[in-house]
Amino acid sequence: MKRYLLPLLLAGALPATAEEIWVTNEKDDTVSVIDVATLEVIRTIPTGERPRGVTFSKDYSRVYICASDSDTVQVMDPDTGEILHNLPSGEDPEQFVLHPNDRHLYIANEDDAITTVVDTETRSVIAQIDVGIEPEGMAVSPDGKIAITTSETTNMAHWIDTESQQLFANTLVDARPRHAEFVKHGQELWVSAEIGGTISVFDVATQAEKAKIRFEVKGVHPDRVQPVGFELTGDEKTAFVALGPSNHVAVVNADTYQVEDYILVGRRVWHMAFNTDKSLLFTTNGVSGDVTVIDVAKRKPIKTIKVGRFPWGAALRP
Repeated sequence: MKRYLLPLLLAGALPATAEEIWVTNEKDDTVSVIDVATLEVIRTIPTGERPRGVTFSKDYSRVYICASDSDTVQVMDPDTGEILHNLPSGEDPEQFVLHPNDRHLYIANEDDAITTVVDTETRSVIAQIDVGIEPEGMAVSPDGKIAITTSETTNMAHWIDTESQQLFANTLVDARPRHAEFVKHGQELWVSAEIGGTISVFDVATQAEKAKIRFEVKGVHPDRVQPVGFELTGDEKTAFVALGPSNHVAVVNADTYQVEDYILVGRRVWHMAFNTDKSLLFTTNGVSGDVTVIDVAKRKPIKTIKVGRFPWGAALRP
């Protein structure tokens, strides 16, 4: 496979030829691009202020970046690193999710207690939905019918009908919910609670809580065990949960909701992304400014990759 030698810091770049993990660095205002084959940073691309959430369009021709302190979502050409345009996002966008229609972005506006829905084609706001205080986590169901916003201070998951853009339910979770995902083909919703130290599992059909996942890391004070981002394997049998300042990732049986293992990673682990075949998991470690690469089958770290200051979000580009 042909490869290009690229400087570590540049606004543009030649087309990518390898599988990549994109990592936002919120203190450096950059994205680090990791080559999955070599496990090395091959590009560092400038962004707006305090980049956090990051996701790709379905065809990977565009990358969306929440530039939180710039109050915008930036749309970048991932081949060149060029910012194509900005989208109206509302104030302080933190996390977002792209609807399965590949067109509508649902954005959590932490300072405004709203969820903003943006049409990426017309570059216009099509709805602003009042939610709880300090919204952060965003998820959308596989069929695209339901979007979820979690509010950190209200301690709720807010259920949004994506056709009417209206709330139809609110469910309590533990303190400071951070991340949400639909799992089991959209039958369950998982919500992590950073201060509560738990993941709440909801039945999507009834919005009723059906399980609670708790964590206990040997030798680590419970106050430091703070679940934030999580990812599930392709068969949705196993979940990997970032536990913040405990500096560990939990391995959870997604059928029994029991913790099977803990993996030591870098300092204050935030979010994660798999490579294409999900044999490797990449964790963003905010305080240590690096990414830990985990061998999924062996459940062991195999490499630490230095990136920018306070890496936050991560996304795969196949």
